Amino acid sequence: MFTALQHSAYDDYPYPPAACIMIVRPRYHWFRLLFIWRGSVVPRILSRLTLVLVISLLASWSAPWWVSRHAQSSLNIYIFTLLGVSLAIFLGFRNSASYERFWEARKLWGVLLIAGRELAGKSLALAPAAPQTPLLIDGVCAFVYALKGHLRQDDVSNHLQRLLPQAQYQRVRAADNQPALIAAWLQQLLADLRRNAAISDWQWQSLDKNMDALVEAQGGCERISNTPIPFTYRVLLNRTVTIYCMLLPIGLASSIGWLTPLIAVFVAYTFLALDTLGDELEEPFGKEGNDLPLAAMSHNIEASLREIQGVPLAVEAPRPDGIYLH
Repeated sequence: MFTALQHSAYDDYPYPPAACIMIVRPRYHWFRLLFIWRGSVVPRILSRLTLVLVISLLASWSAPWWVSRHAQSSLNIYIFTLLGVSLAIFLGFRNSASYERFWEARKLWGVLLIAGRELAGKSLALAPAAPQTPLLIDGVCAFVYALKGHLRQDDVSNHLQRLLPQAQYQRVRAADNQPALIAAWLQQLLADLRRNAAISDWQWQSLDKNMDALVEAQGGCERISNTPIPFTYRVLLNRTVTIYCMLLPIGLASSIGWLTPLIAVFVAYTFLALDTLGDELEEPFGKEGNDLPLAAMSHNIEASLREIQGVPLAVEAPRPDGIYLH
């Protein structure tokens, strides 16, 4: 789905860039990638890179005087080499942990798609004339949108109102955990199919297995959302990276002179960008450029279920604002 969207830009997209997530771009030539601004983490670390540049210029200017007067107290570049290797290892570990959370979240939303398709296909095949069947498919779509709103603290009442019966919508609207309440309602619909002899016990168990997969996916998403990487670990890395990047120009100035600004800013960019990227990937359900596009994924699930059901889709797909997909 992203391939079809990433080559277009819409000037009238109703969401501002700050509220959009997931960067979608075509594969540019490596030379053009060197100058990409929008979609990179440079805007978030620009102030710190500017500070490193200022320190580098001051260190390069004062290095000859400092070495001549205080040669014994000059910082040695070998110290920063050892610290840089250790810091790179810690950053790599942190980014691996953050990406693992991101990838697990993506797999859980894949489970929602697979379980939803199976539930819709089986219910249509086993009980096509039962009044609960279209309600089941609508309910699965509502469950997905409610989960998206639950994870992001977004208002999805417009989707819930069009997908749920009025009485059920009023109950769900007042709930703290809307997807859990919708899941309980779906389980009641499956139980009604069984009580009305629309499906057999074995068929009910097959459908209930798909329902369990939906509930387990919700639990996995809530676990990721409610259990961030320990804050102390984040503070430690942030302080270490920042202090290292600020002291690095002082150690480089006595060795490479006026090349210090170029090298120091480049090294600082690498470490600060990795630290910032780890922050974004840590919360995959957020609204930053590298988070999951939950609105587009929710729409994709509904579109897939409607195609199985053989009815037209009532809502348009979220459209990207330039490179950002909501």
